[in-house]
Amino acid sequence: MNFSESLKSNQDFRRVYANGKSYANRYLVMYVMENHTEQNRVGISVSKKVGNSVVRHRITRLIRESYRLNELHFSRGLDIVVIARVTAKGTVYKDIESALMHLAGIHKIVKNRDCDGNS
Repeated sequence: MNFSESLKSNQDFRRVYANGKSYANRYLVMYVMENHTEQNRVGISVSKKVGNSVVRHRITRLIRESYRLNELHFSRGLDIVVIARVTAKGTVYKDIESALMHLAGIHKIVKNRDCDGNS
């Protein structure tokens, strides 16, 4: 991730939850808040309700890779928290990528893409 770093601290996640704007779709919930820097900070949360650690880590990797491959299309200066819903458990990469880009389109934080994730 060239232009992004990870959100790691609980305090940062809580700040985004409290002050950010959220939208959801079938697989993901996305909170977005401006951070007034030139970088994005991305946090991913997958609850134990979704599955065991193998399932949770797989979904985390799918979300991170979806963001990484589409990072150039995202606006900069944002804190983004992506939360996986229980329905994300059996999904494939394309479903997660489509859900992520759909939410980015709703938030209007994506450039040069429509909200379905097509170029």
